[in-house]
Amino acid sequence: MTEVSNGKDIIKMINIEKIYKMGNSTFKALSDVNLTIAEGEYVAIVGPSGAGKSTLMNIIGCLDKPSRGEYVLDGINTNCNDNKLAEIRNKKIGFIFQNYNLLPKLNILENVELPLLYLGYPNNKSKEKVRGVIEKVGLSNHLKHKPSELSGGQMQRVAIARALVTDPQMILADEPTGALDSKTGKEVLKMLTDLNDEGNTIVMITHDMEIASHAKRIITVRDGKITSDNLNKREVGA
Repeated sequence: MTEVSNGKDIIKMINIEKIYKMGNSTFKALSDVNLTIAEGEYVAIVGPSGAGKSTLMNIIGCLDKPSRGEYVLDGINTNCNDNKLAEIRNKKIGFIFQNYNLLPKLNILENVELPLLYLGYPNNKSKEKVRGVIEKVGLSNHLKHKPSELSGGQMQRVAIARALVTDPQMILADEPTGALDSKTGKEVLKMLTDLNDEGNTIVMITHDMEIASHAKRIITVRDGKITSDNLNKREVGA
């Protein structure tokens, strides 16, 4: 968990472009993106399908590299080889995906523990840490359950626990309510708000302005460019 924002930049993007080759032609998915997100912020990146927000998310999440420009994540320049980029990703970012991305053959405890195993966390300490975050999301009584035995809301809670277990500098949530009914979706959004209130930096990607309205800052992407970047007055004044 990070501390409440003290002005430290978690994300700093300078003149980011992403260009894909398509046969003999090229397609510019992102163009001249400049973005700074500080520690402790809760930011929604919103835009219609094809706007470039998924490409932006992949670069923010160190799942892809820009074609041009500079991306600094928590003080580290991400212009590096793939192995180093994966190391940065595993240490700095906790992911929450629309479809949970849980391994079906593993139980809750094992799914949440996976990021710690990748980081070489001591086994005796990892179990204690995993149990703590599972308790935090209210699933202590389901440690041995596998994903197929859980509801959609419970699976997303497992995904949130997995995102938290490494104490990442940022939680990156991709359409976190997309596979949930409205009631369960509101519960997950409330959990994200609570996590941000505790000091966690959250970046959420969504196509839905109603979902985006739960964040404290809303960035709109269209045609590969940031077209607006505003504080959410409803949240700020709440």
